[in-house]
Amino acid sequence: MATSNDPFQFQGKYFGDDFTQSQPSKETSITIDEEFPETQKTAAAGSDYDEEDDKAELLGGEKKSAPFWTFEYYQRLFDIETHHVRERILGSVLPWPGKNFIHVHLRKNPDLYGPFWICTTLVFAIAISGNLSSFLVHLGNPNFKYTPEFQKVTIAATAIFSYAGLVPLGFWGFLVWRSNKVMNLVTYSFMEILCVYGYSLSVYIPAVVLCTVPYEWLRWCTIAVALSLSGSVLVMTFLPAVRDDHPKVVIAAMSSIVILNALLAVGCKMYFFSEAPPPTVGPPAVTQAVKTST
Repeated sequence: MATSNDPFQFQGKYFGDDFTQSQPSKETSITIDEEFPETQKTAAAGSDYDEEDDKAELLGGEKKSAPFWTFEYYQRLFDIETHHVRERILGSVLPWPGKNFIHVHLRKNPDLYGPFWICTTLVFAIAISGNLSSFLVHLGNPNFKYTPEFQKVTIAATAIFSYAGLVPLGFWGFLVWRSNKVMNLVTYSFMEILCVYGYSLSVYIPAVVLCTVPYEWLRWCTIAVALSLSGSVLVMTFLPAVRDDHPKVVIAAMSSIVILNALLAVGCKMYFFSEAPPPTVGPPAVTQAVKTST
């Protein structure tokens, strides 16, 4: 018990004689709790809601993915940073032996932004370069009248988007079918395969631009280099998925990937960048007149 000399004892000199009387008693506090029970319950419930909201924010990355027929599903596939697209383009143009494009660059996060714009850019690059190539090939020929061939845009779009959409769909179906036969096969999602095929076409954009130069040997060399780089990305990415299958199945799968890629490259070269016509000596009438005069 504090004595009169205790410095922490409250004195009436400083706080007044009624300080002790102003403090609420235990009976008063119990009465307040009984009169306002709803207020305390509401405060407790509010704190519980805040904790649930914090948990929901922390666990936001664990939400289930939206169904593929909803807008949110495709919105996620177009939500990607620019530097990620640049890294994936460089990885497809400069493939490194032993590195899987899906494991190194996609990392379970495929996108459609890069493949869509790569295919669109390639379509217009082929159409514009094809028209420019025809103009340069016949440059200096007085009998040639240049007319823009707008149908090349439609043909290029049909070829590119059909290849970038139907071939991945067929290969994904093949992997699903073989995974039911062989249990230890690596499986990729359809979006991952579609993303790889889209980025593998990026190397053809500078190739078709170089094909405007009217030298046939340069065109074939450019297409061959682009075909080799694009095919290397596809083979190194999808070979681990079928490596444990039957050897004949592995050879057939890899051969199909390379052949379809070659058909696209060679077909575009033959249709949009035709060989230069042989030079003409002159009209037959002029040649006959020269011979008569001599």
